[in-house]
Amino acid sequence: MMPVLINDNSEVVFHFSIKLSDGSAADSSKVHNKPAKLVMGDGSLTANFEKCLLGLKAGDNKSFALEPEDAFGMPNPDNIYHLDRTKFGAETPAQVGAIIAFTQPDGSELPGIIREVAGESVTVDFNHPLSGQKLTFDVEIIEVKNSEATIS
Repeated sequence: MMPVLINDNSEVVFHFSIKLSDGSAADSSKVHNKPAKLVMGDGSLTANFEKCLLGLKAGDNKSFALEPEDAFGMPNPDNIYHLDRTKFGAETPAQVGAIIAFTQPDGSELPGIIREVAGESVTVDFNHPLSGQKLTFDVEIIEVKNSEATIS
């Protein structure tokens, strides 16, 4: 039986590790032993990330580097807000480097990183922490399912 290769319609279960350009680990699905799952083309990953997975099969390991545009994008200046220091309290002090979850009007939470505290103004960055960085991804393919009907 032929191994199932990742194609444009595959459902893929895989472990990943993300490394920064200095080689330090930024994230890994192996830490909590919870592999990622995606359906190719569902928009959860960039097209160039998906291209790097095409043709792989269960058991394959691959390492590839992605430019910021193909990973978490470039930081968007519109995602940086200046909030009044009175919005912060004892439980969520305004400290540079702190990551705070802000509740959105729809009830969902969005993490923001405090970049600067100046007088009564607190600068909060809602860009993804890895945006703007060239990253290396190590993937280990665990399972590949293709949705095409089998021809008997």
